[in-house]
Amino acid sequence: MLKLTPALAILATTALTAPALAHDNLRIVDDPLELTIHLHWPRAQGYGVGGSPSDIYPVETAAREMTGIHLTDATAGRNSTDAAEAMNLLIAQGDLPDIVGGNQIKQPVNQYGPEGAFVPLNELVAEHAPHIQAFWDAHPELQAAISAADGNYYYIPYLPDGEFGRAWYIRQDWLDKLGLEQPQNVDELYEVLTAFRNDDPNGNGRKDEIPYFARDWEEVNRLLTLWDARSSGSDTYHDFYVNDEGKLVHPYAQDAYRDGIANIAKWYAEGLIDPEIFTRGSSSRDFLLSENLGGMTHDWFASTSGYNLALKDTVEGFNFVPFLPPASVSGKRIEEHRRIPIKPDGWAISYMNEHPVETIRYFDFWFTPEGRNLSNFGVEGKTWDMVDGEPTFKPEVLNSATPVNSQMYLEGAQIYRGYWMDYRYEWQWTSEEARAGIELYEANDLLIDQFLGVSFNPEEQAVYDKYWPSIRTYMLERQQAWILGTGDVVADWDDYIQTLEKMGYQDVIEVMNSAYQRQYGDA
Repeated sequence: MLKLTPALAILATTALTAPALAHDNLRIVDDPLELTIHLHWPRAQGYGVGGSPSDIYPVETAAREMTGIHLTDATAGRNSTDAAEAMNLLIAQGDLPDIVGGNQIKQPVNQYGPEGAFVPLNELVAEHAPHIQAFWDAHPELQAAISAADGNYYYIPYLPDGEFGRAWYIRQDWLDKLGLEQPQNVDELYEVLTAFRNDDPNGNGRKDEIPYFARDWEEVNRLLTLWDARSSGSDTYHDFYVNDEGKLVHPYAQDAYRDGIANIAKWYAEGLIDPEIFTRGSSSRDFLLSENLGGMTHDWFASTSGYNLALKDTVEGFNFVPFLPPASVSGKRIEEHRRIPIKPDGWAISYMNEHPVETIRYFDFWFTPEGRNLSNFGVEGKTWDMVDGEPTFKPEVLNSATPVNSQMYLEGAQIYRGYWMDYRYEWQWTSEEARAGIELYEANDLLIDQFLGVSFNPEEQAVYDKYWPSIRTYMLERQQAWILGTGDVVADWDDYIQTLEKMGYQDVIEVMNSAYQRQYGDA
């Protein structure tokens, strides 16, 4: 198989935007048509700048001019940051807006769609949305991944682009100061982190270094891969994964997990892991790096490499670089995280929508070259220009103190509508160090297949809802307790597994595999 460099891969995927199907006229209706929308997502609880319906996104204004479709906010649960809670409130109200979108809509849409709450999109797309259909024709496995148990699909998802997301980062300047090489396996990593803890690499005469830290506490679980365990099967934390026998299992019920947690607990007790890993929160990367305290993490390529520029004048010699995942106890190198090709986020058409054809044509607009540029880069001439056939951010966007993604959110780009991400958006603000790291990871074939999710029938959903929430809560409670030293995972393991069985773990695994087989078959 031909392997592309990251830059060529970006151009290749972008070329799939079906230019032969591009509309000469993007206008959908002659007279403006107003459609209401529920859009609840992590950055905003509503469709408007900062979630304010009165403050219209520049991207929305441009889309109105191009298509004639005007979206107006009708988001439920605006006083809550919990998208699931907002969705439950919306469904309970029964009076659905024309479009329902945002964060984590796959499960409720696939549950209530077959019951009549949402419009099946198969035929609508085939007849009226040539750009979306072209995408499905090129990626049939992704259409299968979003389909409900009845074989229909009910939402157009957010479709990420690119492959590489997070990587292992280490303070190369600390390694150089201590005369150490980048760790190549789990034993060498242990030695390096111990040296970071004991040998004063920041040179302040105090034992205040934090060898391993993470701004998302779940990233401490990435260390499990060093003992051939898993922390997740997708880019969603704590997810199921497909084992070597092609069966779905959960990583936190496997023997390798027991061994991995035992070692993580040991490292935590020895001070190799941030003692505030579960409480420090999202500011940990900013604080620990700017204070010259943090030694290693697992985080996003683009944003993490940016600290070399940001801290070059305040932390002498600062050099935070991506490095290859250390080989596990069995000699395997993997990068567990990758960009999943399809998200459970996006938008759907409710049963109350009186204009489904116009709406699906509007959804299709975002897959045209013009709509895709708008959804990724913002308004042409405002945040970007076309340069040699490439959408290129203006210097003031790239050089702003505000991250590009945060700027785009305020423009109404990169929000959780159903759209196809264009990785060129991110590549432009990815530093040379991060680009080199991406090429290093690609050259070493580190990525593993992902679980793309399942859709339950009503009986399976009932089993899942009955057992899984409490099982997951129990798993995470025990996990944190073991890492913090409350209990011993090895001594507690048999009781833990028995408790999972009593709580219905096998019932959940059975319905997960039943749905998986129905949805993907032998694929």
